Amino acid sequence: MEKFEHEYNAEQIQVLEGLEAVRKRPGMYIGSISVRGLHHLVYEIVDNAVDEALAGYCNHIKVTIEPGNIICVEDNGRGIPVDIHEKTGLSAAETVYTVLHAGGKFGGDSGYKVSGGLHGVGASVVNALSEWTEVTIQRDGGIFEMKFERGKTVKTLERIGDSDKTGTKVRFYADSTIFETLEYEYEVLENRFREMAFLTKGLKIELTDLRPEVPKTANFCFEGGLNSFVEYLNRGKENIHPQPIYIEKEGEYPVEIALQYTTSYSECIYTFVNNINTIEGGTHLEGFKRALTKVFNDYAREKGILKEKDPNLLGDDIREGITAVISVKVKEPQFEGQTKTKLGNSEVAGIVQSMVNENLGNFLEENPNIAKAILEKCISASRAREAARKARELVRKKNSLETSTLPGKLADCSSKIPDECEVYIVEGDSAGGSAKQGRDRKFQAILPLWGKMLNVEKSRADKIYGNDKLNPVILAIGAGIGNEFDITKIRYGKVIIMADADVDGAHIRTLLLTFFFRYMRPLIENGNVYLAQPPLYKFSKKGMEDLYWYEDDMTGAFKILEERGVERDQVNIQRYKGLGEMNPEQLWETTMNPETRILVKVTMDDAISADQIFSLLMGDDVNPRREFIEQNAKYVKNLDI
Repeated sequence: MEKFEHEYNAEQIQVLEGLEAVRKRPGMYIGSISVRGLHHLVYEIVDNAVDEALAGYCNHIKVTIEPGNIICVEDNGRGIPVDIHEKTGLSAAETVYTVLHAGGKFGGDSGYKVSGGLHGVGASVVNALSEWTEVTIQRDGGIFEMKFERGKTVKTLERIGDSDKTGTKVRFYADSTIFETLEYEYEVLENRFREMAFLTKGLKIELTDLRPEVPKTANFCFEGGLNSFVEYLNRGKENIHPQPIYIEKEGEYPVEIALQYTTSYSECIYTFVNNINTIEGGTHLEGFKRALTKVFNDYAREKGILKEKDPNLLGDDIREGITAVISVKVKEPQFEGQTKTKLGNSEVAGIVQSMVNENLGNFLEENPNIAKAILEKCISASRAREAARKARELVRKKNSLETSTLPGKLADCSSKIPDECEVYIVEGDSAGGSAKQGRDRKFQAILPLWGKMLNVEKSRADKIYGNDKLNPVILAIGAGIGNEFDITKIRYGKVIIMADADVDGAHIRTLLLTFFFRYMRPLIENGNVYLAQPPLYKFSKKGMEDLYWYEDDMTGAFKILEERGVERDQVNIQRYKGLGEMNPEQLWETTMNPETRILVKVTMDDAISADQIFSLLMGDDVNPRREFIEQNAKYVKNLDI
């Protein structure tokens, strides 16, 4: 190995003072410098206000996106302490905003019993990554103010007036030299704050966006807490029992659980620790699942619903159609997993399990009609699971008798290295034929689909195995489905959905995405699913290189033509109605060539929101779907009638 000649002694050891480390490596503290990291700044400040609400001192939080993407967060909590901090010699408020790991959330005698912001880095990190920050505090009969620029104090805390109110107001402007964008997405913040309000019963969170001509405002306050959350999640679904089942336990580890069964075939369980979404689950989820399985099996045995010869219902059977939200409060949570969102405290599993055993068992005894309706659903799921197992075995047996386990219509690529391979799932045989001719055979595979696809939102697993539209997709990807899906076995690093840019194409995309979300979710979570973007228009003129345009608004295209010295009345404009109208060369040039194509990666930053959308668009309930279409029709950019 080549050696680099340089000194290596104490002088080479770099010590980053104060908040310099945050500015040097922002991703370590907020995850990324993309739009996701930008929103994280807002969450950090709001989390501090929510902690005040959890402590019982705050019931109203106002978040405002001011013109120019300035954020203002105001709460009516106690206000950050303003007295001098013994160790730093600064005011406690300035210490919180300028010193990492300084906050009121450490140790048994801290100002908070439980807290979402346990690392004490929230306020100081936001300050470090902002061009400027202003903090106004009301407490102890006064109004206090301090100001910072890029983490450094430019105005120390001073009293500027009198007040009999309490609370904290923080205004900040994110640093444009650090973040890729400063444009906040109203809907992203709206979803996050709705979730926060569900989890903190009685807390009012007000979000206002002053950037558009007509300001947008959303107010969230749910006295029903987790019950309201479950009812919201189940919009668009048919419920088996009218009201969610709510159980709770107070004490050192407070636990709240709300659950409701629907006629759908998927399970939707969301877990939170101190209002943090633990997307990877953890010990609280394990305790809940174990208890749920035991309670229903014990009840079914005791009431003779399950006979002596009948096998126990499996956890998967009992969780089919369930929507549940589990919220626990832990003084010192231990997080693990790849994204640090998996609860590791072993004691929590037993606490949740015993709490569910007792409380849910009592509920079933007191509500036999609800218990019977749920168990009928579970037994039906058990029978369907057995039918699915037989269907799966038939498919495997059939495939083992064939010379190849790959679907006949798949035109595979020659490379066998998944990371460099991609499969285009193409709508229609005609477009599939063009794609096969136009592709690069080394790394691009083509799988044509035709006819009406199965809506998995309304189908059980036994209907999916052997389905002539979905089975080729399952076999081509090669990693199984459902609980058996193994992301390490995928045959292609990119799974690209290529459909016409019209209503039918949008329907195909939604059906496939619903299937991936319900039965191959790791494929989306791992970033393997993409949407191809075929052009909408072709501008051609003799002697001019063809110009392809991907937006319905052609203003930009005409500007490019003008720069080429071409008048708009000199060009022939072709509107593509479908992929089949392009020959292989055009399809390659516009939609398949890695050098020139446009691909949209399908991501899932918010599983709760994604679940809602799929249930709403593909479920049985028409009214919520109509409401969604009416609210969002104005955002449609391209629609063929």
